[in-house]
Amino acid sequence: MLNPKCVHFLTLLISLLSLPSPTISQSSSLTNFLHCLHYGSDPMVSQSIYIASNPAFQTILQARIKNRRFLNPETLKPVAIVVPTHIDHVQGTVICAKDNGLQIRIRSGGHDYEGLSYRSNVTFIILDMSNFRSIDIDIKTETAWVQSGATLGELYYHIANKTNTHGFPSGVCPTVGIGGHFSGGGYGNLMRKYGLSVDNILDIIAVDALGNVHDRASMGEDLFWAIRGGGAASFAVVVSYKIKLVRVPNKVTVFTKGFTLEQGATDLVHKWQQIAPNINEELFIRVKLQPSFINGNQTVTVTFIGFFLGRREKLLPIISKTFPELNLTQQDCHEMRWVETTLFWAGFPIGTPIETLLNRTIWTPLFFKNKSDYVKNVIPKESLNKIWKMTMAMMDRNDINKTRFDLECSPYGGKMNVIPESNTPFPHRKGNLFLIQYSFSWIDEGNNVSFNNIEKLRKLYDGMAPYVSKDPRECFLNYRDLDIGSSRSNETSFDDAKIYGRKYFKDNYKRLTKVKASVDPNDFFKYEQSIPPIN
Repeated sequence: MLNPKCVHFLTLLISLLSLPSPTISQSSSLTNFLHCLHYGSDPMVSQSIYIASNPAFQTILQARIKNRRFLNPETLKPVAIVVPTHIDHVQGTVICAKDNGLQIRIRSGGHDYEGLSYRSNVTFIILDMSNFRSIDIDIKTETAWVQSGATLGELYYHIANKTNTHGFPSGVCPTVGIGGHFSGGGYGNLMRKYGLSVDNILDIIAVDALGNVHDRASMGEDLFWAIRGGGAASFAVVVSYKIKLVRVPNKVTVFTKGFTLEQGATDLVHKWQQIAPNINEELFIRVKLQPSFINGNQTVTVTFIGFFLGRREKLLPIISKTFPELNLTQQDCHEMRWVETTLFWAGFPIGTPIETLLNRTIWTPLFFKNKSDYVKNVIPKESLNKIWKMTMAMMDRNDINKTRFDLECSPYGGKMNVIPESNTPFPHRKGNLFLIQYSFSWIDEGNNVSFNNIEKLRKLYDGMAPYVSKDPRECFLNYRDLDIGSSRSNETSFDDAKIYGRKYFKDNYKRLTKVKASVDPNDFFKYEQSIPPIN
């Protein structure tokens, strides 16, 4: 039930309500929503609601939009943005939105590749969790409570402020929000040793569709299971996570080693596929492929990026025995604290101060489109040569300063082979050699530019079909992709949801629909790729 003290909204603010070209139903729904929030006596909440007439509305909206494709006049804007500072405000937003027929979109970092955390085709409100940034580290129990609006960089920084011998298995982009990253699975260069982010979550505080606050004990194991990798926005608003910290050495080792096709990259990638998923689980070697021009000639540059939980004197013999073709030397290897490797993996120069992890606006937003695939069988050399041709077709000489294409391959094996597919909704475990992320970004504006670039990526994706998983062609939820299927904004189609649901969750999809039916039978928490309630 809504706490009588949870919400206060000034009558003056309601009288100043002014939306661009509103429909009667929009104005009525929003006015009723604001009146609903007016019940109570907490003056702080009036500073947490932004409507179109507020001078700060556009700034708040755009502050966490990372994909410029959705910074255009055609993208429907929310009728209000709620930036809560207390869990009571989250409860009030859920209850009042539900009672007045308004959908909500839940945003933490704003990195959702398709912008589904801040856009929709129906009248909606953004629930922006960015003020929920508390991080409480307990080294004695090797745990931490982290709120969903914190970023990965903030988590890494706060861990490092307490200890040099602990870390957490999550992603490499420090500005990504905890809420979205964890709810989709969350992975990084520690996954071969410790699994995913969701494999190391011990407890969750969340608000359900009735506005009730739950922890793991009160929500039950089914809902706790569902929101660790099944997309929490289909089920509840996650406020905070209790996580299990993992142990790391005082010093770890990273390296990069680059090759072109002319320098034997094809043979190296072929060998990498065979050894990277089976090598020592403390070693993670990612492959990044990029079309490039060298001395006027087009080629593909292949970069091997490594992370090892130990010193280089232990790493080098492992590489020498299993992957001597890499020709890794002591000079290629850099030893540093675990927290410093998070900056290295984010692309910062070695020696960058760790305070950089606290910067939420490191990069300027770009236009981009991403896709994903899973590879289960070694791709033969002749097929790799076909892939190089498709990769080079992504870019011509005139595009070199305007577009960027990366094909990143992250190895599986180790802990990922041990954890059962049904342990969490994230099903992509044993049997996968590596995960592919296709990333295409550009700087030129215009709908035609975006359309043409997206079509290029789709053509490459279609061409990759013979070499990746099938029936279903699996995809990673954190790499959101509307091309694989979606529902309308205002109605989750069971038939459409089954298509994208199986690609994201495989056999776990059916259990997710049953959990949804038990905790949100009226489908309040919905969006374009949400889970429908099916008994």
